[in-house]
Amino acid sequence: MKAAELIAELEKRNLKLALAESLTGGLLCSELVTVPGASKVVLGSLVAYQTGLKSAALGVSADLLNKVGAVDPEVALKMAEGVRSRMALQLLLSTDQVIGVSTTGVAGPESQDGKPVGMVYVAISGMSGDRVWEESISGERADIRSKTVEQVFARIGEYLGLKAG
Repeated sequence: MKAAELIAELEKRNLKLALAESLTGGLLCSELVTVPGASKVVLGSLVAYQTGLKSAALGVSADLLNKVGAVDPEVALKMAEGVRSRMALQLLLSTDQVIGVSTTGVAGPESQDGKPVGMVYVAISGMSGDRVWEESISGERADIRSKTVEQVFARIGEYLGLKAG
């Protein structure tokens, strides 16, 4: 799914995106806002690159982060839930209107917290429940980051029940 198709579908459904990015470092939001009119859908992105910020800004439990590290499916889910609820609250929106999306993983060149380069988690929190996907992405650091963005678009489409293609 392309960014423009995703923006159009979300606008049609009157849904908003709240993003929490770690390994993508803002690349996800940047790609989305290349689409004219993206501001009707994209609320914003919080880049929580440092592990402590995942707790301080997104509400991920410090105990969880200390126990499992930043690259973990439960951490990804808590990031998505946190950004969804916080942005909705700040903008006085119903959480039913907002989809929280998060990315966390290892872009390399070295493993992190015992997780291999290319291990990525994408999480979505929204009106249709919460989902987490584990992705194994190969390539150099830049490739892993850009392929993660592509995967996020596909996963949002899947979450919305759209056919791939």
